[in-house]
Amino acid sequence: MEGKEEDVRVGANRYGERQPIGTAAQAKDYREPPSAPLFEAGELSSWSFYRAGIAEFVATFLFLYITVLTVMGVAKSKSKCSTVGIQGIAWAFGGMIFALVYCTAGISGGHINPAVTFGLFLARKLSMTRAIFYIIMQCLGAICGAGVVKGFEPHLYERLGGGANTIAKGYTNIAGLGAEIVGTFVLVYTVFSATDAKRNARDSHVPILAPLPIGFAVFLVHLATIPVTGTGINPARSLGAAIIFNKDQAWDDHWIFWVGTFIGAALAALYHGTTPLYHQVVIRAIPFSSK
Repeated sequence: MEGKEEDVRVGANRYGERQPIGTAAQAKDYREPPSAPLFEAGELSSWSFYRAGIAEFVATFLFLYITVLTVMGVAKSKSKCSTVGIQGIAWAFGGMIFALVYCTAGISGGHINPAVTFGLFLARKLSMTRAIFYIIMQCLGAICGAGVVKGFEPHLYERLGGGANTIAKGYTNIAGLGAEIVGTFVLVYTVFSATDAKRNARDSHVPILAPLPIGFAVFLVHLATIPVTGTGINPARSLGAAIIFNKDQAWDDHWIFWVGTFIGAALAALYHGTTPLYHQVVIRAIPFSSK
């Protein structure tokens, strides 16, 4: 077939690049999206803005409801062999994030976590207007989710600790703070990598699979840090359980679950934005220019 080799060459290198297929994308199929404005008053008159906030509220509500029930189920049994155990708790948190990010990504971006929202705000992926609104709706959803669990089983909820985050015995506040910082960094860094627009342009499967690595990151962080802090990495989750449980042990170290997560998110945003060599060449796989 005359010209077959040319057809294959053009088809296999549809972006006109000099790199192996799937390793780089040229500017003609991708443009860096502009940074979000700091304030965007026009959003306040847009239905999509409020629809996104409702999506964040419902998602965080469902997240707290399922995960707090799972934590209580493990705490209720004297024999951990008869429950899902720590691994099951980790799967519940990671699995719910996977499902909820998948469901809400097209509406709100699927944050479901003030730390994620904060990190994306620092990276100028959304305005302060939207970031504040999301965080408020996430916290309200978390409070309502934990509140519904308590409403169904008030006495059991109180006895089993209500899924509130606390520093485990034998661990210091520094250890807890470190666990929250590193755990949140892993999560937010995964969010940045899984939703990178350049990778989306290069690899068409990335947008579809993005919720999977995010949920799996949550799962892995929980495996590592449940014994230390019960795993926060989500200030709304910690706040909702603390408000509904409302006991001293839930508030004594509560600051860790805000300060640690926000530091971790800020570090992920900083790493994402100020290490161009690594991020541009390794993550985005942009080839060096050659003469």
